[in-house]
Amino acid sequence: MSTTRHRVVILGSSFAGLTAAFELRRLMGHRHEIIVLDPRDHFTFIPSLIWLPFGLREPADVTFPLAPVYARKGIRFINQAAVRIDPDTRTVTTAAGEDLVYDRLFIGTGPRLAFERVPGLGPHDGHTQSVCNLDHALLARDAWQRFLENPGPVVVGTAQGGSCFGASYEFLLNLNHQIERAGLKDRAPVTFISAEPYLGHFGLGGVGSSRAMITRFLERKGIEGITNAVIKEVRAGEIELESGRTLPFAYSMIVPPFAGVDVIRETEGLANPMGWIPVDDRYRHTERDDIYAAGVAIAITPPVPTPVPSGVPKTGQMTEAMAKAAARNIAADLIGAAGERLPLDELSAICILDAGNSGVIFRASNILATGDDGLKAARAQAVVGPAAHLAKLAFERVYVGSRRRGLQML
Repeated sequence: MSTTRHRVVILGSSFAGLTAAFELRRLMGHRHEIIVLDPRDHFTFIPSLIWLPFGLREPADVTFPLAPVYARKGIRFINQAAVRIDPDTRTVTTAAGEDLVYDRLFIGTGPRLAFERVPGLGPHDGHTQSVCNLDHALLARDAWQRFLENPGPVVVGTAQGGSCFGASYEFLLNLNHQIERAGLKDRAPVTFISAEPYLGHFGLGGVGSSRAMITRFLERKGIEGITNAVIKEVRAGEIELESGRTLPFAYSMIVPPFAGVDVIRETEGLANPMGWIPVDDRYRHTERDDIYAAGVAIAITPPVPTPVPSGVPKTGQMTEAMAKAAARNIAADLIGAAGERLPLDELSAICILDAGNSGVIFRASNILATGDDGLKAARAQAVVGPAAHLAKLAFERVYVGSRRRGLQML
């Protein structure tokens, strides 16, 4: 093994960055330096943000501070964003102006929420809510309280260019559950809009019987589903679709289009025009052997083309599998540890769609695989019922509790 002291710089500290940091420390020991940059000082368990607007969670339930966790592992945490990357000199510049020279760079920055691509979208300069980060979920909670005082039509969905379809479905099902509990069903009809070509597509060409299951569920709940939807403009209290239809709303949560973060998109040769990083089956940049990436930041071609642009989702479980593979390959590069190849079309996924007091668990293998006929070749299983809700509660508790203590789940 190499006796040289190496430095790995990690950008981002959500599922990808946190997992990569823990795995690198485990593999490389304490002699090598690991530095993590993130403008957020806390980790957020994003899958639970669908509950926060309804008062079912508080921020302290689904977050924990990052600095103490990293300090216990001897990992340097810099609570700043990277503002410049120079691949030629292997240098990352922080917002405070510090230059960090790396032997390997791991990128796990996640997405930029591109609200500006749809006029009137978003909680700050627009008229819709979001649950893509903690601040937005808190704004969505305030808006929900106003809605309860003056209920009316509801519109939930994912805009064209979005890829987090699971979150919009979960929010839809939980919101509908809350409306039913409050006795507001007659006053608050719910509509679901999505860039997907059909309900239950998820940006993946479907997962097992997801199309039939989701369609039946929405029909049973009296929720109208509009697919192949393109949002032309959002105005106060109404969403105009390119089809010409206008949907009134008193409350709306729309997952926005995703794009790569600015520092990645602006670094020449690092990403595609959308800001996504091309990687091989080691999660190494296709043209830079000292740069790795995982999770939402990487470029994935949809397994099946869709009429309306729909991104491929990268669930937390998928992201962690990618990040561990990347970390093992970085360790292989630097200290001769065993590497790992994990082709994208061999990725598996476990997805829990919570519905308030019930839900669906989808488990699929080879989710991005297609056959010779160009059709989906994934294999999937599904579990429906209250067990899905209980499974998500248990997973949240175990995940947040273990990571808060600096433990890596296998």
